[in-house]
Amino acid sequence: MNKRLLALFPLTALAAAVSFAVTGCGGSDTPATQTGALLDSAVQGVTYTSKACPSGCTTNAKGEFTYREGDTVTFKIGDLTIGNAGGKAKLFLNDLTGETDILGEKTVALAMLLQSLDTDGNPENGITIVKPNLSTDCKITSTADLDSCGLSSLKPRDEVIAHLLKTFMDNADIKSVEFSETPAPTAGEVDKMATTYTTSVAKVTYADGSTKDFPLAYNTLFAVKDKVGSAANPAGQLYNHKMEPLMDPLGQPLIAETPDANSLLKVGDKLFLVTHYEYDWLLSDGSKYSTSGYKRAPMSMTLTEVTQDAATGKLTATGQKPIDFSNVNGIWIPCFGSQTPWNTHLGSEEDYDLIYNPQTSSYTTTTAGVTAMTELYWNKEKTANPYHYGWIPEVTVKEDGTTSVVKHYAMGRGTWEAAKVMPDGRTAYMGDDGTNVQLTMFVADKAGDLSAGTLYTAKWIQLSDKNGGEGALKWIKLGHGTDTEIKAIIDGGASFDTIFSYVAPGKDAAGNPTCDAGYTRVRAGSNADECLAVKPGMEKAAAFLETRRYTAYLGGTTEFNKMEGVAVNAKDNKLYLAISYLDKGMTTVTGAPADDIHLPKINAGATFTLDMKGSQTDTDGDLIDSPHVATRMYVEPMLLGVDLATPDDKGNTAAEDRVANTDNVFFAEKMRTLFIGEDSGTHTNNYVWAYNVDTQKLTRVLSAAAGAENTGLQVVEDANGHAYIMSNNQHWGDLGSSVPTALKTELASKIDKFHAPVGYIGGMPAIK
Repeated sequence: MNKRLLALFPLTALAAAVSFAVTGCGGSDTPATQTGALLDSAVQGVTYTSKACPSGCTTNAKGEFTYREGDTVTFKIGDLTIGNAGGKAKLFLNDLTGETDILGEKTVALAMLLQSLDTDGNPENGITIVKPNLSTDCKITSTADLDSCGLSSLKPRDEVIAHLLKTFMDNADIKSVEFSETPAPTAGEVDKMATTYTTSVAKVTYADGSTKDFPLAYNTLFAVKDKVGSAANPAGQLYNHKMEPLMDPLGQPLIAETPDANSLLKVGDKLFLVTHYEYDWLLSDGSKYSTSGYKRAPMSMTLTEVTQDAATGKLTATGQKPIDFSNVNGIWIPCFGSQTPWNTHLGSEEDYDLIYNPQTSSYTTTTAGVTAMTELYWNKEKTANPYHYGWIPEVTVKEDGTTSVVKHYAMGRGTWEAAKVMPDGRTAYMGDDGTNVQLTMFVADKAGDLSAGTLYTAKWIQLSDKNGGEGALKWIKLGHGTDTEIKAIIDGGASFDTIFSYVAPGKDAAGNPTCDAGYTRVRAGSNADECLAVKPGMEKAAAFLETRRYTAYLGGTTEFNKMEGVAVNAKDNKLYLAISYLDKGMTTVTGAPADDIHLPKINAGATFTLDMKGSQTDTDGDLIDSPHVATRMYVEPMLLGVDLATPDDKGNTAAEDRVANTDNVFFAEKMRTLFIGEDSGTHTNNYVWAYNVDTQKLTRVLSAAAGAENTGLQVVEDANGHAYIMSNNQHWGDLGSSVPTALKTELASKIDKFHAPVGYIGGMPAIK
């Protein structure tokens, strides 16, 4: 500072100026005033004191109060202190009572008091308290104590709890969710082995660092033998094209013991559940349908109306009807499914039995399937066509309980386990179940409309055979099509023989398989080789009606094995793909037409992770118009199955602390958790697992009855304030040959093979 300026100021003034400058740069030691809200809905009219407002303070219409960091805020109604808590952005009633449980008795009592004092009696629009007149000896330690408060009436407890829970679920900021383990039952716990259960607890961590445990339970909505509501027939009943119930060869109702996919959909103010029935396992006398009846049967889906207890979240099936598929020629082996971003159900059809070449001996399997549909479904009024099956069906549910059904011929034909639409509403991936199968990607022309688009197939470029394998993916364009034009090709009489020229493979001088000039050797959908040539002008028919064969014909990879469910992680732009058995075409196969994939056999299988990117090109160099193009496929360490050298005492041939034979997969975006359901021939009890993709923690959360497959996996993170893990079982008691004889006998005495539940794991709050 220059001397002239110094002379103008007394030292005291200078000191004050310096002090001001320091304060201005560094800030005051007094914490800033902040605003919080008292919530059971917004609570208005409660007086409070804090350092920010030491007197004369009342919560406003938003329930707001002021505080400073570190403050304890005390709340009163009249002269009654209802609680105190450290100030924060959202104060729930259990913060005031000091209870960790939002439904603790003191908290419920406080909520009952506040809701009973609400001036208009409707806490849904906020709670307003004006001139409360409480007795001087009013106590709020329990709901029974509220009689001491002098109120003319009290809100019913169930309504109080429902509103209290809804407020909490609507406003609590959840940071993470983790699960405790459901232990695998031991060989000595036969009763546990013979049923489906969970003992897991969901631990929810909130943004403020607090935690809450939510014990989980498995709940059965209905079983396949049940008649739901006023339904005339059991849930698993199968039907012909007139929706008349089918009978088995013994004259009893033909009931499928195989519930599969679920879609719990909120339509308007109602909840509906779409459920698949995959195949018929047993006749009414317990014999296997495939040996005592037809090779296959026409299958079904049901639509179930579901009500929800607002307080507990319990779901109840109140009405049910079968979905009519006659306008799309019925439904064939509907397996897993998914939900579209536009709130419809996306199903599946596995074209097992209907894939064979009519010029080979295997075609007898196809004719048996055609006969089943012709005689059982069509009552011989119409001859079934194999090309009517093997598609992705979409079911739209309306609020009045009516449905509309389409099959998406533009998405190609295969043994579809499931299809999953990506977040862009245009891109979809399909899991092709079976032997020597494909990975396909569909890119719709318009978001929310799967009736037209471009179909691609993957080419695996192997990078490693370690840890389950790793490959780069290239994409071959099969063609562009619409539902209308592909259906017209079918209706116009297309057949294998109109699409392909075929000759049987021969052998060269060295004994290696070979094809005549002009033909391409393919292995697709089975272990048999074919020499094919696409007839002129039939490329589109080949691409969409014979998608797997055309994939192999163009050089795509048809060596995948038992490809099952598909799930998407939107935040990380990753796809998850279940390979139930890492075997057959995925191993080194000498003499195969191609050997793109050559990995060590792992009977327990693996769940693959696929990285997706935008701005990718196909093998012709053309841009693929999608931000979700899979480019790399690999296995995360905890998602690789582990085979056992010898069976254990339960007959397991795979390690029980890892997933074995992954099948249904579903990614819960808010939980950051991949849920995996097993369809395992290597675990005696199949499990549902939760895999946190951030921590890589794998946790068993459900054990199914011995021999049963876990199906119907869907995670609903918020249905009116509650979360659900939908989960079904099929074919209880279908025990493998490795199960010790004595254990198998004991289990058989405790398991009802005709029982197959449709249900859910419940007990969680909404995850938002």
